[in-house]
Amino acid sequence: SGGMKQRIAIAMALMMEPALLIADEPTTALDATLEVATIELLKDLQRDIGCSVLFISHHLGVIAELCDEMIVMYAGEVVESGTTREIFHDARHPYTQKLLACDPARLSQRVPRLPTIAGTLPDLRRRPSGCVF
Repeated sequence: SGGMKQRIAIAMALMMEPALLIADEPTTALDATLEVATIELLKDLQRDIGCSVLFISHHLGVIAELCDEMIVMYAGEVVESGTTREIFHDARHPYTQKLLACDPARLSQRVPRLPTIAGTLPDLRRRPSGCVF
């Protein structure tokens, strides 16, 4: 199963006792039960062996549950960084604000459709001056 593969991959990575584990979308394509188990495993690693985890994800609920600090990126650039609590409660950058507004967990039951972020990504071969958003 996908969850077993994730646990095996994490166990193999930890055999070398790293100070840092890079987890790139480790809960993608897992059902809710396996997602929770994977998050708990990563939390245990942080607590029990002092392994730092660089957690890469687009899943805001998982980030809120697992991460102490976070970085928000847009078009390959950091647009906001800080503690997860600060960003979730007082986002400063317009992209971060719009991203959080699209999180299904933050929406009321009465919203018929998820909001979207209007616009198009800039041509990254010709970066605009100033903020990329």
